[in-house]
Order: sequence, then C-alpha cells, then structure tokens
Amino acid sequence: MRYSEMFLPTVREVPSDAETVSHKLMIRAGMIRKLTSGIYSYLPLGYRVIRKVENIIREEMHNAGAQEVFLPMVQPAELWQESGRWVHYGKELLRFTDRHDREYCLGPTHEEVITDLVRHEVKSYRQLPVTLYQIQTKFRDEIRPRFGVMRCREFGMKDAYSFDATEEGAEINYEKMYAAYNRIFMRLGLKYRAVEADSGSIGGSYSHEFMVIASSGEDALVFCSACDYAANLEKAGAATGAPKPEKTEPVKILPRTEVHTPDIKTIEDVCAFLNVLPVQVVKTVIFNADGSPVVALVRGDEEINPIKLKNYLGCEVLELAKDDMIREVTGAPRGFAGAIGIKARMIEDYSLANMSNFVMGANREDYHLLNVNRGRDFEVSECADLRFVREGDTCIHCGSALKFARGIEVGHVFKLGTKYSQAMKAVYLDANGREQVMIMGCYGIGIGRTVAASIEQNHDDNGIIWPLPIAPYQVAIVPVNSDDARMAQAAEGLYQALSSRGFEVIMDDRNERAGVKFKDADLIGIPYRITIGPKNLAEGKVEIRERGSGAMNVLPLEQVVNFITGAVRKENE
Repeated sequence: MRYSEMFLPTVREVPSDAETVSHKLMIRAGMIRKLTSGIYSYLPLGYRVIRKVENIIREEMHNAGAQEVFLPMVQPAELWQESGRWVHYGKELLRFTDRHDREYCLGPTHEEVITDLVRHEVKSYRQLPVTLYQIQTKFRDEIRPRFGVMRCREFGMKDAYSFDATEEGAEINYEKMYAAYNRIFMRLGLKYRAVEADSGSIGGSYSHEFMVIASSGEDALVFCSACDYAANLEKAGAATGAPKPEKTEPVKILPRTEVHTPDIKTIEDVCAFLNVLPVQVVKTVIFNADGSPVVALVRGDEEINPIKLKNYLGCEVLELAKDDMIREVTGAPRGFAGAIGIKARMIEDYSLANMSNFVMGANREDYHLLNVNRGRDFEVSECADLRFVREGDTCIHCGSALKFARGIEVGHVFKLGTKYSQAMKAVYLDANGREQVMIMGCYGIGIGRTVAASIEQNHDDNGIIWPLPIAPYQVAIVPVNSDDARMAQAAEGLYQALSSRGFEVIMDDRNERAGVKFKDADLIGIPYRITIGPKNLAEGKVEIRERGSGAMNVLPLEQVVNFITGAVRKENE
C-alpha cells in the first residue's frame, strides 16, 4: 500500500483523555477514533490488526473441532428470564423495548441464545458433542468505560460454547479449548499466563483466565515461585490461609476487658488508640448475603476477599451490610462489631489460627474489648480461606513462596456444567431413551482487548512494537527523498518485488521530511523498515532496521528480498 493513498491519520499530540499506553498509541497511530463514551471506530490500520487476530483464532478454533456460527446481538428478555440473569446480571445489561413493548437486551454474552439454538436442534446423544463459536459484537453498559478499547462498552469477542453428554466429554472439550487458547496466544507473539479464576456472572464450577503480562495491567496475578500454580488475586489461595506464626510457649489467657474508645472505628485508629498492632486485632465484617446477614472474621492486617466468601456461601448476591442490618445484628452502629453475642451466621478466616488475647469490637457504641479468646468468649463452627493472599504466602500445591505480577485478562475458559442447560431445559435422549441435561462449557477471547494488551506489552517511547504475526504490515519502505528519481525507482522496485512475494508492504511515498517518515514508521510499529538514503544508494545498498531490537543491516538491493524472507520465516518458526 502506498502511504499517500492510505487513510492513516497519525497525530503527534497525546490525547487528553487517554490514560493507558495502548489508548494513547492506538489514537496517535491512527488505529481508532472515539465515537462516544466507551464506543470506538476502527480505522484501516487498526482493523487490519483485528482481522489478523481473528484469523489466528479461527484457525485454532477449527483445529479444535469448533464450528463457526453468527448469532443475533439483539436478544429477547424471555431467554434471560429463563436463565435467571435478567435480574441478576445488573445494570451492565442494556435493556430496551421495541414498538410492540416487547423487552430485549443488547447481548453482553450469548449463553442464553446458543443454549436456545442447541436445545431446539439437538435431541439425541448421537448428535453430541458439539462445539460452536462466533466472532461477534457485544455490548456491556460499563459504569466507567476507560483505557480505550481495554474496557469499553461495545467490543468484539470470540465466544465458543461446547455441549456434551457426559462429564468426561465436557472435561475433554475444556482441555481442547485450554490447549487451543495456549496456541492462540503463543501465535499472537504474547507473553502470557493461564491462571485459575473465579467464574463471575457467567457461572460454572471451574475456569481459567489467560493474562497477558504487562506492568500496566489492571489485574493482579499470583504465581508460585517453584511450581506451575497460578491464579488471579480473586481466586488465589495460600496453603494455610495465612503465614503460620512460629511456635511459642503456651500463652496465658488474660481477663477480658472493655475499653472506652470514643469514635474509634477503623483498624488504624484502634491500633493507635490502644497501642496494639493490626495482627493483634480481629476485624468483624458484616455482609448481606441474599438478604441474610453473614459475619466474617479476619485478622486486622488482612482483607476479606468477597469473591471467596460469596463462593463459600454459594449465594447469588453478596454486599457489605448497610447500617440498619449492622445494628440489627450487633446492637451497635458501624465500627464497633465483634463476635460475642452476635446474631448471625459466623465464619472465621484461617488467619485467626493461633490467635489469643486479641482486640475486637464490643458490639457497643464507642467500646472495644481487650483479651478476647475463642472458646471462652465465643464459638465459631465454620472456618475457611476468606482473605486476599499476599506476596510471600505459601503455595497450596508445593509450599513455596507466592509471587505477584500485573496482567491484562484477554481470554477466559469456563466449565459451565448445567447452569444454563438445566434452567433452559436443554436436554437429549441417552442410549436408553432417558432424558438427560447437556453439560456445557464456555470460552471467550476479547479481540480488541487482546490488541490493546499486545501494545501494553510491546512498545517504547517512540510507539508500538508489533509482534510480526499481528503487525498491520510487515515492511515499511522509506525513501528519504521521494522526489529523487533514483530513490523513487529503488523504492518502487523493492515494493513490487516484496509485494509480489506475498509480503505486506507500506511504501512511504509522501513528500515529507525523512524525520517525519521515520517517526510515523516507529509510531505505527512496522517490524522492518527499509530506508533508502543517498549515501547507501550510491553504493547500491539500503539500510534495514528491525523495530523491536533496533538491529540494523546495510545490504545490497539484490539481497533485500532474501533477507526479509529469512527474517519473517525465522519469526514465524
């Protein structure tokens, strides 16, 4: 493609509303333009990258036995009411009515639609297993869209769904997709980790996230320093729930004492007022779980992980209790809750193990208790891992230290089980003629998000550094002076030679200064730049620069095609 004919509006200024590197560079490189909050248009350069990502995904989906479909984005409310998500999905689900007052939504995902399709077409075990996928537009009405296409409201996604007759078959399909995702992200040229994850609003019993490693990532991932264990922060567990204190002599149990703590509510204030450390305090946190109060106890230097608690309880909705529920349960206002005499189900975190003579709220306004002890002062029958892990905790598999990194979620695979097929009666007849519920899996990749994550991982101060498999073009030819007949002729010759051999080439034939051309080539991140300058050309040579490594080679014109051929082949191996 000749640069003079391209719709490629690069800009020098950093957009004022852009926060992340990928957002800034995608706008500056002429890849996207904002239409309205959280909704973007893809320009030709950006869409070329999108299509390359999609093509790799399609190839690996087909290799895994999945078949492509294309499902409606507009979905009737009835399907979501069947699954139970019409109410529970929340305000991210954009609902509307048509002229006949029938309710619909814009699809944020397609579990209901695909389940409806399969339940009407699949009747026998002989038709199973089946895996269907699509690449389709989704809409989620994010409360705060940000980071460009990283967290927007309208976005492209590859979503696949498997249907099986048996648990064993569902496990095989899950492993197929897990392996396919690994191949996809390797082919995209990304550094990534597959981590255990919570299934969230999609549901299901088990899932993995695929996280692109990037220091700018909005998600924390936890991994073992010695084995393959990795999980996102919401899911990660430690071997004992908390580091075990060293063994000491038996502790003398001290008399419980009530202390006046006027308007002292936070852990920091309590510790300062009573001259104690957070590890000597027990936090009593009250939650509303599907309308009922639940009390969680955790050591003062730890934080309750609401996802772990929600999964432990098996509830649909979990939120911090409001003041009226706190007063009903404790008899006191917020900030003075404790375990003694509390009127609710109570669960303690493993971090309370071996604690004695600790500080706790007195369930009385402006009072705390010293020297509280389990057994003597209160009993807890339930104990679970409820806290966020911390760096240095021990791995649940091998006992080695856990480490943290930042990542960007780009893919997620779920074992759905029968969550949707049971609710929507997606059944088949087995070999004995008995009706059975289909077992499902769900597998998603955010297309634009993957592109943005690649930029977050691969850039420098000058612009994007594309991995070759998804670069919009492979080679940029830059004559220093397009008006010079000899340079123009050499550029045209290389352009024709490389293009005829199937390479994707930009020839910068603009009447611009060399510095402008170089800046644009670096900004849009083309992997190989061929510079045709007067000094080298006088010797029949050109300069080839690799965008990623910065390595430069000066070669005769007749060797350029073989050099690019070898370099691209090596990158693709």
